[in-house]
Amino acid sequence: MFKILFAALAAVTLGTGVQAQAPAAYPTKPIKIVVPFPAGGTSDVLARLIGQKMTESWGQAVVVENRPGSSGNLGADAVAKAAPDGYTFVLMDVGNLVISPALFKLPFNVANDFAPVAMVAYSPHLLAVSTKVPANTPAELVAYAKAQKGKLNYAVAAGMGSASHLAGVMYAQRHGIEWGYVPYKGGAQAITDLIGGQVDVMFNGMVATYPHVKAGKIKLIAISSAKRNAQTPDTPTVAESLPGFLTGSFQGLLAPAGTPKAVIDKMHAEVQRILAIPEVRERLTTLGAEPSGMSPVEFGNWLKVEIPAMAKIVKDEKITVE
Repeated sequence: MFKILFAALAAVTLGTGVQAQAPAAYPTKPIKIVVPFPAGGTSDVLARLIGQKMTESWGQAVVVENRPGSSGNLGADAVAKAAPDGYTFVLMDVGNLVISPALFKLPFNVANDFAPVAMVAYSPHLLAVSTKVPANTPAELVAYAKAQKGKLNYAVAAGMGSASHLAGVMYAQRHGIEWGYVPYKGGAQAITDLIGGQVDVMFNGMVATYPHVKAGKIKLIAISSAKRNAQTPDTPTVAESLPGFLTGSFQGLLAPAGTPKAVIDKMHAEVQRILAIPEVRERLTTLGAEPSGMSPVEFGNWLKVEIPAMAKIVKDEKITVE
């Protein structure tokens, strides 16, 4: 899952792909970054981090607006239909954009209605459970889930059809276990309920989830990256027991189609500048996120490859949204 991006992350360095220059006066008014999920999730954390640095650099306010609903599609649709003037963007888990076309009849076309700006970062999913669940390893979780057939509740961050949902379905199907799916508008509320024990298990982005693991509020079972993470060296990857299992949160910044290329390139260059700031890189590393250096063209090509790839996975795994 999403294997093309891993190759791109390894091959591309920060700051590539910037050619044209936007007018020196840009921006001349506040910029809005829509996050189509509630506050506190991975997209929200990264949008506010980047927005703060842009405000400091450009002297114009960068406002983060949370517009949750419909598995992230509500906020994405609003940006797809916004004026392409360079003052409205969306920062979201692009897993939604490559999975949703296979599951929903969307009010927008991912390929035609957006202009990719920057793939901001990748963070692996953490497979985490409530402290009430008597499991501390993948094998113990699978054994417990089979013993409690259908009784465990899986928290679906960012709604049905999201990357979190797909990860949970794939994990359950490949292990031959069953659990119920409880959809949330975003990861923050899902984590809150996991902490409280209202739900039992979830896959969610490391940026938003790991602080609660460190605080001892939830238990970490496994990580969905290709190799073990430096922040959690003793935690096994899911792939160690399920070869080839790779999922995660892929945070991308996009603009409405038709936004001037010079503006796209200036925004991309600013994102890359911010990601290269030592304190920002340190923060991302601490959170378990890897900054990306994809150019807008490379980001667009990634979407073109991943949309049909995800459609095949959804079809092969017989994944549906109830």
